[in-house]
Order: sequence, then C-alpha cells, then structure tokens
Amino acid sequence: MKTSDFFYHLPPELIAQQPPPERTQARLMVVRRACRTCEHHQVAELPALLSPGDLLVVNDTRVIPARIYGKKVGTGASVEILLIEETAPDIWEALLRASHKKVGDRLELSSAQIQAEVLTVGEGCVTLRLKHERPLPEILESNGVVPLPPYIKRKTADVSTRAADRERYQTVYARNPGAVAAPTAGLHFTEALLTILARQGIRHTPITLHVGPGTFRPVRAAEVEQHRMEAERYTVPEAAAQLIRETRLRGGRIVAVGSTVVRALETVAAEHGAVTAAAGRTSLFIYPPYSFRVVDALLTNFHLPASSLLMMVSAFAGCELVRHAYQEAIKERYRFYSYGDCMLIL
Repeated sequence: MKTSDFFYHLPPELIAQQPPPERTQARLMVVRRACRTCEHHQVAELPALLSPGDLLVVNDTRVIPARIYGKKVGTGASVEILLIEETAPDIWEALLRASHKKVGDRLELSSAQIQAEVLTVGEGCVTLRLKHERPLPEILESNGVVPLPPYIKRKTADVSTRAADRERYQTVYARNPGAVAAPTAGLHFTEALLTILARQGIRHTPITLHVGPGTFRPVRAAEVEQHRMEAERYTVPEAAAQLIRETRLRGGRIVAVGSTVVRALETVAAEHGAVTAAAGRTSLFIYPPYSFRVVDALLTNFHLPASSLLMMVSAFAGCELVRHAYQEAIKERYRFYSYGDCMLIL
C-alpha cells in the first residue's frame, strides 16, 4: 500500500491554533460504518450518541512541561531541549536543537538550574546526564514549557497563553506524568460530561500510554509496510481489563478515546490473546487491512496527511469512508489536529 494514498490537501486556516472556548463546544462528526454516513454534532451531544452499557476507555497519561531552554557552556550558543524519557536515574533520552552537537557538550538549562552533559548523539535523539539540586519535576513545573505540536504556530507566547496551554493541552483525567504530547481525543471531555455519561450507564476506565514525539512524525517510506513505529510505554491495569471483559460479555461496546488507547488495547490482545492486565512497550503499527480484536467504536481527532494515525483510522473505518469524511470535514470547515474538532466512528 502506498503512503501517497493517505495524502490530502488541508487549507492552512483549518489547523486549530487555539482550543475552543469550552471543551465540549468542539464539533463532532459521527461516522457510521454500517450505513456509510456522516452526521454533524457537538461533543456535548455525546450522551445521546452512545448507549447504556458502553464503556469509554481513556488514556490518563499526563503531559510534562518537558521543553526547556538554555545555552552551551563555553560558547553561550542557545539550545532547546525536549526531554522524552528517563531511562536510568538522571539519564534522559531527549531531542536537542542546537547549531552543533557532539558527545561531551555541556549545557546550562532552565536558568542554570539544570546542568547537562551529552553522552550520546544518535540519528534522532541524544542521551543526557542531568544534574540539579531541586527535584526535576519542580523545576519543569516552574520553568518548563508545554511541548505543543509544531503545527501550532503562535506569534506570541506570553505568560497567560502558556498558562492556558498547561490547562487545555491536558485531559481533565490526566494522572500519570510521562507524555510529551497529549492524547488529544480526550481533550474534549469535562468532569460534568463524564458525570452525565455515567448517569446514563456509560462508564469510563483509564489505561496509560505515554505519548512520544513520534506521534508528530509523518510516514516517510514510500510503502506503508516499510514504516516502523517508535515504541511507547503503556500500562493496562487489572481494573480496566476486568471492566472491558465484563462490558463485552454484556454486549456493550468498547469505545476507545483516541488512537493511543487503540494501540494499547490491541497490543495486549495480540500478545496475550485477550485483554488482561499488562505493561510494556508497544510499537504496534495499525494500517489497512487490520482485524481489530477489542475496539468497537473510536473517538478521534482529525489527523495529519500520511500519518500513522490517519492510517489507523482508515483501518478502522475503511479508506474510502475516511476519505469521504475528511472531504466533508474540510467542506464544513471543521477545525483540524490537536486543538481541533473530532469524529466518532461507530
């Protein structure tokens, strides 16, 4: 299958640069696979679109303000760091933006509250050893910047804008720090909406998948099958696994809130033969054709052309129907990507 089959043209003005004033005001396209139709709603109408007995599975990862700035010791050249994952005490994989980078470079970061030494330089990432007197989470909370996706281009980044992003580029149920990107389908929920859904017999349960920077990267291979996903850490707790099993036994639907939930659940089912408590790393790449073992419905945002996320959605709903839905969304001026609108595929 050719990667070019998943390209589409998006007018730049449809890329959402700000979240909607209220989370549930986002528009919601309902795509029905059985009758191949698209309907137009708002997220606030979600309780009327789901059924008692359905189970929402959400991703409770928490985005850390992992982007920090500083300079090289000796030259004073500016550097930008995006911390990705701590692999050992104070040893971090990171993205380093600098004019030149080599093993042994020493950096002063976050107003000299963090000293870093470059241990390795890879094709995409570097490995850093960090030194800091205060706990790193405290420093990041006070000095780090939320790593917004590169397609959100702000002319200004004042204190109030950054404070707003810290709230809005985070789900209301985020609990486990570790992501460098938000599971954006979940940005549309409020505590009030979750309460309304629960009163109607539509429960939710959390799993965790820490979203890495690979979520922004397009598939560059000419053939889809040649692409390799970057591994991401996940945890499916026993409580979630049990609820999923019970829901399926009762005939309820498993509604994945976002592509990260799909990857975690389908990984566990593929490796264990059923949804059970599990933790590990997944590099599962879902593209057409794919037989889904767990997920019955999917709530997801509108994704970048030629992205692995768009390929997953196409595997779930069918390439032709997804292509039609995206054309309809562009025609109706939906807002795209992380801060944009969403679709519910039933």
